Amino acid sequence: MKYMLLMQFSGQTDVPPIHTWAEEDVTAHIQFMRETDRKLVEDGLFVDAQGLTGPDQARIVRSGDGGPVITDGPFPETKEFLIGWWIIDCESPERATEVAAYISAAPGPGGKPLNMPIEVRQVMEAPPEEL
Repeated sequence: MKYMLLMQFSGQTDVPPIHTWAEEDVTAHIQFMRETDRKLVEDGLFVDAQGLTGPDQARIVRSGDGGPVITDGPFPETKEFLIGWWIIDCESPERATEVAAYISAAPGPGGKPLNMPIEVRQVMEAPPEEL
């Protein structure tokens, strides 16, 4: 079964934005993420992983009568936002939860675990062809 692990960040925490961290803290965080990906590949779980830009670079697009309607960021009312994801292929929701908990403890400033929320969602299969 495939699971998507969604890495959330909250602007309401005491963790400052990564661009304000000390260089050694950024390096340790990135090395942790790379090592996590390497372990997932070795364990045969890795499908995909991507990081995302901040919400200040996002845009919301809706269809409109005259074409797309686009709303640009930043979105100061946003309390939580998606900063990246992994897709893993594993045997159980419990294993997906274990991986998510490991990722949640990624090091932050001073090496302290971030304990960031990781949402775990099973990837649905495609609907039957007859639909």
